Amino acid sequence: MVDVATKDCTALSDAEIADMADLCATARSSYGVGFLSKHREQWVLVTHAHEDGQLRGFAYSTLERIGGTPSLLIGVASFTRHPSAGAALRSVMADLYRRAVLAFPDEDVLVGTRIEHPAALVAYAGLSDVVPRPGHKPTGEERAWGRRLAKRFGVDGSLDDRSFHLTGDGSPCGLLDYLPDEVAEGEHVELFAAVERERGDSLVVFGWAMAEDLAEGALPR
Repeated sequence: MVDVATKDCTALSDAEIADMADLCATARSSYGVGFLSKHREQWVLVTHAHEDGQLRGFAYSTLERIGGTPSLLIGVASFTRHPSAGAALRSVMADLYRRAVLAFPDEDVLVGTRIEHPAALVAYAGLSDVVPRPGHKPTGEERAWGRRLAKRFGVDGSLDDRSFHLTGDGSPCGLLDYLPDEVAEGEHVELFAAVERERGDSLVVFGWAMAEDLAEGALPR
């Protein structure tokens, strides 16, 4: 069973950050203590998922309004390459949705993050109008949201607002990092064709958690 808990980043201890770095060392992200400590200061909430006392995943996030729009932003997240990684991801997202409905009752919530592998799109299961997506030509408003989110993540100058591709500069960047041991090829692979992991590329991804789904607890958990 996966146990999940969310608290303020200000309450995050150095020992917990060390545990998070140990997890990242076995995952795809390889975030170190220094990187995680820096992001502790940039985000509001941290969510941990444990199984039998072992950390299986975590996420830095914030609930805020962007131009008046309720938003759940995931700045940095990583999940172990372990059979329980999927359960850990679902548990973390469920807890974040629970907090979103408390913060923004009766409102649709935009969910935004950065992703560098299509496997991580499983975090968006159940959301509406996810962008980018195969075969979809983004509207002007969707492109504007891509720019807003890139600016919020501090990387607006490197965004292609038609493909939502962020070009990296070789340094680590905040991502929702999820890559289980077995990954099936899917239709979303083409979206990531130009993403160069070594350069630190990613995609800005967002979708909508609808008010009725949040209120009914209908999103995957």
